[in-house]
Amino acid sequence: MVSTLTDTTELPIADAAVATGPQRRHPAIIQGGMGVAVSGWRLARAVSRAGQLGVISGTAMDAVIARRLQDGDPGGHYRRALEHFPSPAMAQRVLDKYFIEGGRAEDASYKPLPKLTIDTSVAAQELALVGNFAEVWLAKEGHDGVVGTNCLEKIQMANPTAILGAMLAGVDYVLMGAGIPREIPQLIRALAAGQVGRIPVDVSGGTEHHYVEADPVALLGDDLPPLTRPNFLAIISLDQLASYLHRDPEIRPDGFIVERPPAGGHSAPPRGKMQLDEHGAPIYGARDEADLTKMAAIGLPFWMAGAYGTSERVAAAVAAGAQGVQVGTVFALSSDSGLTDEARALLLGRLREGELVVRNDPRASPTGFPFKVISVDGTVSQQEVYDARPRLCDLSYLRQAYQREDGSIGYRCAAEPVHMFVKKGGSVEDTVGRKCLCNGLVATIGMAQHRKDGYVEDRIMTLGEDLDGPRDLIARHPQGWSATQALAYLQEGLPSSS
Repeated sequence: MVSTLTDTTELPIADAAVATGPQRRHPAIIQGGMGVAVSGWRLARAVSRAGQLGVISGTAMDAVIARRLQDGDPGGHYRRALEHFPSPAMAQRVLDKYFIEGGRAEDASYKPLPKLTIDTSVAAQELALVGNFAEVWLAKEGHDGVVGTNCLEKIQMANPTAILGAMLAGVDYVLMGAGIPREIPQLIRALAAGQVGRIPVDVSGGTEHHYVEADPVALLGDDLPPLTRPNFLAIISLDQLASYLHRDPEIRPDGFIVERPPAGGHSAPPRGKMQLDEHGAPIYGARDEADLTKMAAIGLPFWMAGAYGTSERVAAAVAAGAQGVQVGTVFALSSDSGLTDEARALLLGRLREGELVVRNDPRASPTGFPFKVISVDGTVSQQEVYDARPRLCDLSYLRQAYQREDGSIGYRCAAEPVHMFVKKGGSVEDTVGRKCLCNGLVATIGMAQHRKDGYVEDRIMTLGEDLDGPRDLIARHPQGWSATQALAYLQEGLPSSS
């Protein structure tokens, strides 16, 4: 039997003043938190039940639960989760607003959601709490394995309530990258103690400090249960950043995920001046690789990510001193992921034919981070599909806060209508090639917005650039594979348990 654990190192003990869950050994495999609900509760639950770290995507869970409920909540899963939410009144408010018995008409528009701001409305905070709670609760239902949530540092205005919602469901790990997550350890400690948790918000052109916060007592009152502090893993790309975060106990994580450039979704830009190859992708070099000897010397557990999705690479990472690996692509393509059946069949067909192409697009994301885009006809990866889409920003997760001339705060997105972005102080150059990742990723899981003018949002799909693992698996499982089959493959080179 293949072991599900690679060592006997115990998880770090949290501050004595904050309750912690039972101590466990570190998992060898972390299933990546991908897209918007591509790493949904079903995938995370399958991985967790098999003894590894299943991870839900903590991005846009407010949109996910609102739209699932408007689709009638097939299977009743989200309503079942909400029966266990600590505040029945809050759960009922969400159900009353969004649940449609039997589901909306197929061509009907989804209801608009309250947008994230520095002073996010109570309704928006409640929807985020409920959505993140439900996704984690469903992932943890019926077993005692560990579950994590993955959030993006770039989406600062969403993170306090997203993390609090996950903690209400007993999440075991919080993972965060796409920026420098230095404020998250203190946020988690505060929330676990039932105190106001807050993090700074980057405001372009701002002259004052601005913060976004979540107040557990104000939001839940007497319904607030005791909370445990989850472990925090910082997703970083360089050992220098790991050393910086480790140096100060206030910002020190419990471990690191060292993500290399080939990893799916957003990735750090190359160090130095941006240079592009003949396909228009950023060129990475030795300066963009972490020194694993230095990572091991820090003394905190770390996992490797980005082109570590084969059994050989898993074994190599452990041999280099890592606890294991974080893997996304083989799980994204599995039958347990949140991709629609149509999207999965399309990608697996391309994989069988050797025609699956993933490009690192330096301009796709409004955040300015390079973003991996799968080149597939009929998706936003195609120029004609991109050109046909009316530019608008309604989900607005990737909006940037900026300070207006009068000192007030506004919000803009490089994927919104160009004239609006420029009017808000943005430059035309920053809008070129920017894609609406919010709507495109939500469409990929089968919840595309239907506009009143008849336009339906098209998909945008992402995977890692390294496809060796999926090629091995499609050779073994021509019709596709499950998350547990992917796990068995990844662990083939690890020591067997006694």
